[in-house]
Amino acid sequence: MSKDIEKTSAEIAPSPTYEYGSSDEPKGTAWGNFRDSFKRQPGVSTADGPEDPAQLSRRLKGRHLQMIAIGGSIGTGLFIGSGSALAKGGPASLVLAFGLIGIMLYCTVHALGEMAVMYPVSGSFATFSSRFIDPAWGFAMGWNYAMQWLIVLPLEIIAAAITLTYWEGARDVNSAAWSTIFFVLIVAINLFGVKGYGEAEFVFSLIKVIAVIGFIILGICINVGASPTGEVIGDKYWSDPGAFNNGFKGLCSVFVTAAFAFAGTELVGLAAAETQNPRRMLPTAIKQVFWRITLFYIVSLVIVGCLVPYTEPELLNGSSSVDITASPFVIAISNASIPVLPSIFNVVIMIAVLSVGNSSIYGSSRVLAGMAERGQAPKILAYIDRSGRPLVSILVASAFGLLYLIVAAGDQARSDAFNWMLALSGLSSIFTWGSICLAHIRFRSAWKKQGHSLDELAFRSQPGVIGSWVGFIFNCLVLIAQFWTGFAPVGYGELTANERVISFFQAYLSAPIIVVTYVVYKIIYKTPIMRSHTIDLQTGRRELDLQHLIEEEQAEKRAWPMWKKVYKFFC
Repeated sequence: MSKDIEKTSAEIAPSPTYEYGSSDEPKGTAWGNFRDSFKRQPGVSTADGPEDPAQLSRRLKGRHLQMIAIGGSIGTGLFIGSGSALAKGGPASLVLAFGLIGIMLYCTVHALGEMAVMYPVSGSFATFSSRFIDPAWGFAMGWNYAMQWLIVLPLEIIAAAITLTYWEGARDVNSAAWSTIFFVLIVAINLFGVKGYGEAEFVFSLIKVIAVIGFIILGICINVGASPTGEVIGDKYWSDPGAFNNGFKGLCSVFVTAAFAFAGTELVGLAAAETQNPRRMLPTAIKQVFWRITLFYIVSLVIVGCLVPYTEPELLNGSSSVDITASPFVIAISNASIPVLPSIFNVVIMIAVLSVGNSSIYGSSRVLAGMAERGQAPKILAYIDRSGRPLVSILVASAFGLLYLIVAAGDQARSDAFNWMLALSGLSSIFTWGSICLAHIRFRSAWKKQGHSLDELAFRSQPGVIGSWVGFIFNCLVLIAQFWTGFAPVGYGELTANERVISFFQAYLSAPIIVVTYVVYKIIYKTPIMRSHTIDLQTGRRELDLQHLIEEEQAEKRAWPMWKKVYKFFC
């Protein structure tokens, strides 16, 4: 894009974030500025008279967004959860399930990107569901998503403390003490606002990306015999004990784990409301998801499946979903008799856990603030301070983190609480992704019926509406698979009647909560299902008069050489 176009874009869509000490406020002392930054942000005056609501800070840069897209959701689901998935389904099921979920996520994130570039609004997922599907469904999805992250925060704080037990010296310190340190660190990062979150995620994601690439290179070396043991492994474990375990049910069980591992992928769309120029930065970040799925998930899991048999005792004896000893990545390195590296990778896993905890406050606070702005949550949660932070929502989300104190109640109480909190958020990502796809389908229908063309879209989903249908249908199939594996899990015949009931509710508890939330809101407010010809396509569009810029960009793209067109298509 030319400099003139960039300048025009900035002039048309300036950041409305209020900054204390600007030309319309007297400058004070450093302490005074810091203190006053927590005050409510004044609204932005409009030509029509009333004030627009306060705005979130738009300080995320392209590098932040790209790292959030590339490494944002790499966490315990990949590093540790993949171990239990390997034990249940075998290496072929592991790669197949993660690949299929990855295809579904590719379609989902592109659908989200198209809508988020057009409407970079706070709490985008719930907003899109309310706007394009049904306000009652948007209410249910908003609270579903917020609850997911509110519950994940204490879980990740506890998980970070558990990873420290890998080292013998750390076991002598009470886990509650470590949890407190992690809790304070995560809250402090988020109190720095979106800039603090962005910088922390940039560093966290960079470390995770380097670690996964390093593991891939190391895994190839181990596989061909370049390790202290000198053993050439090849595809031995795909033949003995085999590629699949527990048949089709084993594959379905892996789908659920894969969905959990990809949770957080959608955060790149949520961050659009706090990005300096989402029209230019978000498409690039969205396209990075393809490489993360291919390189960081599929390739690394193929190597894991080659290095660790699904009968490995350490996989089967893992005490929980955050038991570092059950990580197939650490097991692969340990089995190769490589010193020091298992400890280094454990540090990476701890950083990944902290990264997810950091994202949990960010994700829940932004959704809560967006819902409060629409009147679907207490109004106080919409409080935006002069630094552009949803301060009250951040404090509420942080308060939920105090649930980590259950770690002091003993191992059994912690394990039970851990499992039931996971049950509350277990299906949240599946419902969120399915809603994103359905909202995109409804958006495209309204866009067409109201006389708009696809050339007017600043960013267009590469798989299009067909991809959204694929994503929506696949999310429904995963819900069916989860119902089956929850009702009749692997090893069903060995469970007592009480254990079967517990297994089902821990797998499917969030579904009835979502249904009840939707029905109650629907009955009370009698909300209509949105019709294509009445859907509001104008409110929230940051750049209503940039059509000529889009046309100039498209003309510039047509003049690109073929190599650049191919590169920009993927990156």
